[in-house]
Amino acid sequence: MNTPDAPQNLSLDQLCILAELPRRTVRYYIQLGLVDRPIGETRAAYYTDTHVQQLLTIKKWTDAGLSLERIRELLEGADPAVPPPRPRKAGSVEVMSHLIVTDGVELIIEPGRAGLKPEEVRKLFKSVLAAYGDIIKEQGE
Repeated sequence: MNTPDAPQNLSLDQLCILAELPRRTVRYYIQLGLVDRPIGETRAAYYTDTHVQQLLTIKKWTDAGLSLERIRELLEGADPAVPPPRPRKAGSVEVMSHLIVTDGVELIIEPGRAGLKPEEVRKLFKSVLAAYGDIIKEQGE
């Protein structure tokens, strides 16, 4: 019987359920060295709470849009500050959000490079339009 403070010995299936990840993904992360190998070998191998925490951390970062390369850097102790955007290469494709404020005033954003989520882009657009409206209102007074 496990007590709350005792480490759990988890099977791969139990680990996958706790981390809400497919077996294939967990094995891939282990293969890449992002997650520790199981304790023991063959069918007697097991996983612990440490493995669960490693997977949950990786899942959180992948959900936030970090690449596995960046996750590896963070796990190896890299500075967690947002690195400068990588230079754009010829042939790369970017999706831009384009806001026409008025004739001659436009705002163009590449949300991925700007580090903005869709809801943040919408909030920015609303704020820009409101600020422009305030400027026009002041000019009319």
